[in-house]
Amino acid sequence: MKKNTIATLNAMKANGEKISQLTAYDYSTARLVDAAGINTVLVGDSLGMTMQGYEDTLPVTMEEMIVYGRSVGRACKDAFVILDMPFMSYQVSVEQAVENAGRLMKECQANAVKLEGGKSVCPQIAAITACGIPVCAHIGMTPQSVNSFGGFKVQGKGEKEARRVLEDALAVEAAGAFMVVLECVPPKLAALITKKTHLITIGIGAGAGCDGQVLVYQDLLGMSGGFVPKFVKRFADIGEEMQTAFRAYDAEVKAGQFPTAEQTYAKSDCSDDFLASLDAEF
Repeated sequence: MKKNTIATLNAMKANGEKISQLTAYDYSTARLVDAAGINTVLVGDSLGMTMQGYEDTLPVTMEEMIVYGRSVGRACKDAFVILDMPFMSYQVSVEQAVENAGRLMKECQANAVKLEGGKSVCPQIAAITACGIPVCAHIGMTPQSVNSFGGFKVQGKGEKEARRVLEDALAVEAAGAFMVVLECVPPKLAALITKKTHLITIGIGAGAGCDGQVLVYQDLLGMSGGFVPKFVKRFADIGEEMQTAFRAYDAEVKAGQFPTAEQTYAKSDCSDDFLASLDAEF
């Protein structure tokens, strides 16, 4: 398979080919996602919820993004790897944003970074891209702003809000972003943004009119517990299969059925007499 790059992704948009994106946070999963032919892999700060058990993404640190990102970067041979910039890793200043974006690229073998926000983060986007670092923007429902929104809510429903989201998209494009995630945006608005900009639009809860789609891999595999967002489709029930396997293992261990001779290494080269002497000595 050909390596996915900004050039190949832009060509897909131009040709009307849809782009696939999935999250990954570890080497084993990222290797499987890459081998499946997924175009882009996002190491999202969603790892705060999926991998660490927090209620939102806010506690995730730069150091944690680097640990998870390194594992994914080593696994992906063909997929284009994007790393999230976590909360407060770019908001303080343009200089802070550039330094942290550089760390993610250098230390994780990333191909791009992603940061949330529209007009307010355009100075950061411009400075980061000026350093040769590709930027994926993220507008609409931005999880790092969950407290400002009063929860995870659809954005751009009313006329005023729709205008704001479109203006944010045009602004991040002008600042130099090459891609934008549209989260929980009405489908007609997402389709309009896809039409009015050269940005590669990646939808999550934004309808089929985007250039591509992203999902959290645990959601599509049925591994997430509790609330499941409306935009999620479960493509397999791996979570239940894992529990079935875990229960079978537990039962066999407790019944003394595992391991058998088949899972046991060859007999010791030591004689029974020698082992008996060890038993007596110790």
